[in-house]
Amino acid sequence: MPFLKRNPFGQILFLKKWLIRVFGLISHQRYHGFNKLQIEGSEFIRDLPAQNVLFISNHQTYFADVAAMMHVFNASLKGRVDTIKNIGYIWNPKLNIYFVAASETMKSGILPKIFAYAGSVSIERTWRSAGEEVNRQVKMSDITNIGTALNDGWVITFPQGTTKPFKPIRKGTAHIIKKYKPIVVPIVIDGFRRSFDKKGLFLKKRGILQSMVIKEPLKIDYDNESIESIVEKIEFAIEQHPSFLKVIPIEEYVKSEDELNKKRTFWKSY
Repeated sequence: MPFLKRNPFGQILFLKKWLIRVFGLISHQRYHGFNKLQIEGSEFIRDLPAQNVLFISNHQTYFADVAAMMHVFNASLKGRVDTIKNIGYIWNPKLNIYFVAASETMKSGILPKIFAYAGSVSIERTWRSAGEEVNRQVKMSDITNIGTALNDGWVITFPQGTTKPFKPIRKGTAHIIKKYKPIVVPIVIDGFRRSFDKKGLFLKKRGILQSMVIKEPLKIDYDNESIESIVEKIEFAIEQHPSFLKVIPIEEYVKSEDELNKKRTFWKSY
């Protein structure tokens, strides 16, 4: 039956659609009410193919970042230009949008488990587990699942693997790019760590200017470019290369409301 149609991960699309609708309605005021989300680059979203697109972004909260991207992507696909006003776009959302997340995070409570059904590709982190540093091999099934998601649609990933700014890019993202050859779209976000708690579930402060800048896809030579070169491109594209610290002190990155303009000025002049 149509309402029992499933995606490649076995999730019922009818149920997934209603989860996105409900949580979209609940969360909308967090970006277009209590706080204001400033968007740039929605035109790049409308020009993307339906499958094999990888979004790379810096990371500030566990869930609020992804929820904001879901709003922006769906609004852009419905003709909104750098805005998420008129929430009617959420009624018929794009159902093949996935996000990469640590499996332990997605199993940490009822809400994360529900969010996981809405689009998580859960993986086991190779460098950290239960708050402790670890060193374990990448599970090939995790890589395969990301490839399955890319084959079905769009995937959001946070290549630093942490909400702390200016941490190194994990090479696994570069390996995925070389293996599956997706269109790679950088996104730079800001203001979310001041708006929400670390998990992104609770509002911490109102009246914060949040920002999301969607950039044009990266130019990558999938066959000949080295892992190190792709990693460096990612660092610059999501504005997490160490050279940014020479221009923007970390205190300003975390606290200053005018940091966005400073970063934009640096990026254009680089």
